[in-house]
Amino acid sequence: MRCEDIASNAEFRRLCAIDDVVVDLRYAGTSNFVGRDLYGTLDCAWLHHRAATGLEKAVKWLAREAPGHRVLVLDALRPHRVQLQLWDFLEGTDLRQYVADPARGSIHSFGMALDATLIDAQGRELDMGSGFDEMTELSHPRLDEQHLASGALTPAQHSNRVLLRSAMNAGGFEGIDNEWWHFDMLDRELVRRTYTRVE
Repeated sequence: MRCEDIASNAEFRRLCAIDDVVVDLRYAGTSNFVGRDLYGTLDCAWLHHRAATGLEKAVKWLAREAPGHRVLVLDALRPHRVQLQLWDFLEGTDLRQYVADPARGSIHSFGMALDATLIDAQGRELDMGSGFDEMTELSHPRLDEQHLASGALTPAQHSNRVLLRSAMNAGGFEGIDNEWWHFDMLDRELVRRTYTRVE
């Protein structure tokens, strides 16, 4: 399915239809590792309805457990054509571990993954110890305890990551090993086999 046709597909839901979610799609601007707007006129503020329902659950959990905090969505639906651009941009580097191989497909392209962080009651992003799209080991959740022990992550930064993960887990999302901001809905191979990819 083409991204231009997504508004007519009942499987997908607009992010703006989810209460108390803040949206700042970083690939629709220059605050990303490529340094340019990759979405242009494409409307990518969508999720598959299953992931959107999970995000609603995460938002409700957060409102209950950490009043005043909100989820900030940094990326959601990412058309396959944009995934190709990200992959090509990293050609010849050792950084492709941070981008799904287009030959297999990114779960973002099915509307079943999102990149997120948290903001406080004043609208400030919580300090996660590394930035969105920061392709270093400091961004790897699997190394959080090691970074905490070494002082590379402060207790507050670690707590912020735990809060984000807890909220997303409450919505049915699972994080990955090397990006604190990325969360998948359902098993990746199941998604690739059974859901519609947006081109």
